[in-house]
Amino acid sequence: MKRILALVLVCMMALAGAAFAEESKGTLSMGTNAAFPPYEYYDDETGEIVGIDAEVAAAICEKLGYDLEIVDMEFSAIIPAITSGKVDFGMAGMTVTEERLQSVDFTISYATGIQSVIVPEDSPITSVDDLTAEGANYTVGVQLGTTGDLYCTGDIEEAGFGSVERFNTGTDAVLALTTGKVDCVVIDDAPAQNFVAANEGLKILDTSYTVEEYAIALAKDSALTEEINAALEELIADGTVQAIVDKYIVAE
Repeated sequence: MKRILALVLVCMMALAGAAFAEESKGTLSMGTNAAFPPYEYYDDETGEIVGIDAEVAAAICEKLGYDLEIVDMEFSAIIPAITSGKVDFGMAGMTVTEERLQSVDFTISYATGIQSVIVPEDSPITSVDDLTAEGANYTVGVQLGTTGDLYCTGDIEEAGFGSVERFNTGTDAVLALTTGKVDCVVIDDAPAQNFVAANEGLKILDTSYTVEEYAIALAKDSALTEEINAALEELIADGTVQAIVDKYIVAE
């Protein structure tokens, strides 16, 4: 009887030790800009940040044994927050670019994004090519620090085809479009669809500006990169990531 009791106690201690070890991994903080539906946004009922990135991050942290803390900030502040150690990683529909790779490392891609162009329904802009056609002089609205900002700065502003107005959120850029302050907005397609649905008189051009891959940003040489990559690969392989994407983006 004593031997059985001893074995039970050993098992209980082992389980308690495993639980303690799991809890001791602590919390990972994710920097994001929660004005980018369906990737990250505030739920009207709960007030919590939800969306594709929020759920993928939660799935990664659960698999690795961490708790998740989501920190909302301006998009342009995410990479500085990572490099300064204020957050552990960044997820905000973020594309890998050569410029960003100078400051942070990225995981493998977990989603594909399309940069779309939103215009008024009666706009003379009927194709992406119109933005860089001879004699073009349009004002393009973008969210500060996004790839839309990077592309339009080089392709349009610096090339002399018009000007770029930068806003802290996509919502502000679309508001400027509805009030005639800009001629179009270049932004990721998923939020573009939401903005058009919520604002009568707007449409998305049939031709996309560009196609890009989204990844998770981490500090240079972070020990977490390999760990998160391994978890992300498993979540992609078992269909978890695609199921999350499908939950928020319904295929046409």
